[in-house]
Amino acid sequence: MLLPNADQGILDRRAEIVSALKSMLPAGCVIDDDKSMSAFDTDGLSAYRNQPLVVVLPETTQQVADVMRWCRDNAVKIVPRGAGTSLSGGAIPLSDGVLLGLGKFNKITEIDYENRAVTAQPGVTNLGITQAVQDEGFYYAPDPSSQIACSIGGNIAENSGGVHCLKYGLTTNNVLGIEMVTMDGEILRLGGKHLDADGFDILGVMTGSEGLLGVVTEVTVRILRKPASQRALLVGFDSAQEGGQAVSDVIAAGIIPAGMEMMDGPAINAAEDFVGAGYPREAAALLIVELDGPETEVDFLINAVSEIVKKAGATSIRASTSEAERNQFWAGRKSAFPAVGRISPDYLCMDGTIPRKALPEMLTRMASMSQKYGLRVANVFHAGDGNLHPLILFDANQPGELERAEEFGADILRNCVALGGVLTGEHGVGVEKRDLMGEMFTEDDLKQQQRLKCAFDPQHLLNPGKVFPVLHRCAELGRLHVHHGKLPHPDIPRF
Repeated sequence: MLLPNADQGILDRRAEIVSALKSMLPAGCVIDDDKSMSAFDTDGLSAYRNQPLVVVLPETTQQVADVMRWCRDNAVKIVPRGAGTSLSGGAIPLSDGVLLGLGKFNKITEIDYENRAVTAQPGVTNLGITQAVQDEGFYYAPDPSSQIACSIGGNIAENSGGVHCLKYGLTTNNVLGIEMVTMDGEILRLGGKHLDADGFDILGVMTGSEGLLGVVTEVTVRILRKPASQRALLVGFDSAQEGGQAVSDVIAAGIIPAGMEMMDGPAINAAEDFVGAGYPREAAALLIVELDGPETEVDFLINAVSEIVKKAGATSIRASTSEAERNQFWAGRKSAFPAVGRISPDYLCMDGTIPRKALPEMLTRMASMSQKYGLRVANVFHAGDGNLHPLILFDANQPGELERAEEFGADILRNCVALGGVLTGEHGVGVEKRDLMGEMFTEDDLKQQQRLKCAFDPQHLLNPGKVFPVLHRCAELGRLHVHHGKLPHPDIPRF
């Protein structure tokens, strides 16, 4: 079963709940008709859908606090939602829960160049922050492929990364402070504009917490000066294994590129058809390596990396000679996910992380798994830090293909753990990887994680059914049992 059984008592009280929420929120901030709520019934993991009990769209932090406190007092579940781009099912609603959307929190409230910080509401898009400061020569470093749509609040929830996370870090390395609302309706501020706070690292706990601990209502991030020079290399290989080895060789040489991304043959051709980025179609693997810094340093590193990839077996090397050409190199990579949608009716976008040295072995294993499950796979991933994003291609209209795709994905993640990696790099656990948590964590590990949730949410009202294979009541943690089964087949409607 994918989501918890609905509480019939809550369903019977729906009219009462809707009435109470409408009394505390402005007109238009509560959506309760089936047609309108259908826009919120899924997230980026769109194979699964579930209609919420009711949708609320508060406009102020105090309104969020009022809703949270009322839900606590009345034992009503809440699922926080940002832009809905989660690829692990983290924002899929519950039929007996309130969906708390933060789409109206869409303003940048302060730009502080002196302290190199931007404060924004959680509904502001990732790219929107860079666009707000780029005229002054600044930018926000984490840049997920969905940055044009994903929200900064959602980036906090999933600890998102992007193509430049290798050198500049993920969200957790770039967030300075947040305002959050607890399940009790208490408004807290963590951090600020300084780099580190004294005491427990609650800000670090909240970053990547997937909506299980609180609702973020304001975010302060650091911004960086745009580098003096940026150039990119486009490198083709006859095999994905050679490309993976080249990644390891570059890092082993002590060079940390701003970004290092890899695509395999199916992804290369899909992106080239979609964007026309000038990718070598004959290549079995493509590596994009970006170097930034002072112009002299960048020129030196371009030559150094070129020599390293030649020794690794590169069949083509092309260096950008202008900003427009560099952006064109990246345009194909940034468009790879929608481009793959043109060659397959459906796909599952996976997210696992392995040690860089294991890249060649993992690519070999995935090729074998592709044959085993009879499904194609297109690889697009952050090669520099070992964060894989295999796209498993399938047709949901063909009986059994979605189930095979799920099993293929689970097998990929099990192999990531077996090779010394982890289940997720930036997409989160959500429901997609929930029942694989036992592959990576012991029962003691999961007990400790659940104790942390109990400290924030003792009634388990915030986003239940996500992350933990079995969520016991706080008093039962001593008897926690982890089910080490395969991914479940949901009993909710699929497309």
